[in-house]
Amino acid sequence: MEGMNITMTLLSCLAFMTLVGYISYQKTKGEVNTQDGYFLAGRGLTGTFIAGSMILTNLSAEQLIGLNGSAYGYNLSSMAWEVTAGVSTIIMALIFLPRYLAGAFSTLPEFLRDRFDDTVRRMTVILFMVGYCFITIPSVLYSGSIAVLRLFDVPTLLNMSYEASLIVTIITVGSVGAIYAVFGGLKAVAVSDTINGVGLLIIGILVPTLGLIALGDGSFSEGLSTLVNTDTEKLNAIGSEDDPVPFGTIFTGMILANLFYWGTNQYVIQRTLGAKNLVEGQKGVLFSGYFKVLVPFMMMIPGVIAYHLYKHESLPTIDLAYPHLVKEVLPQYLSGFFLAVLLGAVFSSFNSLLNSAATLFCLDVYKPMKKNKVTDSQLIKVAKITSIVIAILSFIT
Repeated sequence: MEGMNITMTLLSCLAFMTLVGYISYQKTKGEVNTQDGYFLAGRGLTGTFIAGSMILTNLSAEQLIGLNGSAYGYNLSSMAWEVTAGVSTIIMALIFLPRYLAGAFSTLPEFLRDRFDDTVRRMTVILFMVGYCFITIPSVLYSGSIAVLRLFDVPTLLNMSYEASLIVTIITVGSVGAIYAVFGGLKAVAVSDTINGVGLLIIGILVPTLGLIALGDGSFSEGLSTLVNTDTEKLNAIGSEDDPVPFGTIFTGMILANLFYWGTNQYVIQRTLGAKNLVEGQKGVLFSGYFKVLVPFMMMIPGVIAYHLYKHESLPTIDLAYPHLVKEVLPQYLSGFFLAVLLGAVFSSFNSLLNSAATLFCLDVYKPMKKNKVTDSQLIKVAKITSIVIAILSFIT
């Protein structure tokens, strides 16, 4: 019976991932043969795809574990990282984005060259490329794969050792993400992100709902009453100096860090540069900020629910709170869908980083080096090779 459940989980996971891949292919077929088509989705992205891609690029499996673990072990103070992003997205939409789109820029370094000079552009490219290739991409791939292993007990699922399962997960996530980035360009990334984002939203609502029902012994209202009236210190969002996010840090750097991330980080803002127009771009960015404000309810309340359910069980680590809750409340028939969404969340961040790194290299290094005398087909070929090389480096790193 267990073997049948594992088979059904893997088959349903594969089916959903295949559906996402097919839809992404149909949406991008014949649209990635030009520079703008490959790197900026033909500058035709609507607000829905921009918001879906930005959110899923930002959220990943390790955040499901980390934020819920923080809520389980401490309180809701870590929500500051999420809700303050709303302020940054407003600034991005109203101040930065109009300037980016007015100049029809393809990358942030290109904007900085226009604002300052080529020296600033080159320095920014070096910082982004080194950071993406040797720090961000490998860490996102590794931490995301670790999260999937913890959430879904992949060693048991595949009947393999932990080390072997980690290698398989890394290669699987990296390979699938690379396929979207290499062959589909930014539009394939945005489309797949949006579909997986809908899946993540469904899971994000379903898990706390089922958790509250379990907490109330079958009654949602009883579970909600227990949540808001028992151990209420767990719902405190004003962090003390001993909490993961002390309240003062919000005003001494967190908002600036969020402003960099949402307003000037190439792999996040690239989909806004491909907006159909300013209105669609602003809608996408503001929708992203709206959903970031909702993140604590989907990614932290389950941790509080887990505390009420398992506080007497002494979990080995707070990072096991969310996996334990999911295993207890999520129906078996949804396990494959859940696994597919988790994998989608991980390779979303990976393929976005890969696509942006290739974009920076091609448009801010290779093209200027050739004195702009390069055809679109040559540029796209170089981008695909660059993406493959960076992907392989990330596996090794």
